[in-house]
Amino acid sequence: MNKIIISDTSCLIALERIGQLDILRRTFKVIIITQEVYKEFGNRLPDWIIIKEVKNKEKQNQLESFLDNGEASSIALATEIKNTLLIIDERKGRKIARTFNLEIIGTLGLLIKAKEKGVISNLKDIVIDLKKSGFRVSNSILNEILKDKD
Repeated sequence: MNKIIISDTSCLIALERIGQLDILRRTFKVIIITQEVYKEFGNRLPDWIIIKEVKNKEKQNQLESFLDNGEASSIALATEIKNTLLIIDERKGRKIARTFNLEIIGTLGLLIKAKEKGVISNLKDIVIDLKKSGFRVSNSILNEILKDKD
């Protein structure tokens, strides 16, 4: 059974910044985001990204006391939908998502998955473009990802 993919804002912004947002669709087909993520993203969405509302606003509000609106709403939504994979990059958000036993992946993990599926042929160039565009990734993680991947 395919996972339901929920994305936080950072992945959308990072991929759009380098003109590679379509990697998401080609890797996962359908992406769900919250209204809060859409507002943070700030651009027109492709039609393959679906906006869903969080039902448990109380949980979302509690999470917002620790995280930004996009992360809080994404985690809250992921707890409401079974069989999800949450794309989230911020360390604090990832740590909190794990406390809910959510399956998570980051933007770099998504790119590795895209490479494994044959969606992209050159992981190295895309990761370098991401880093040049301001995406924060430590050199040790960057080197680890690029080792043996191309």
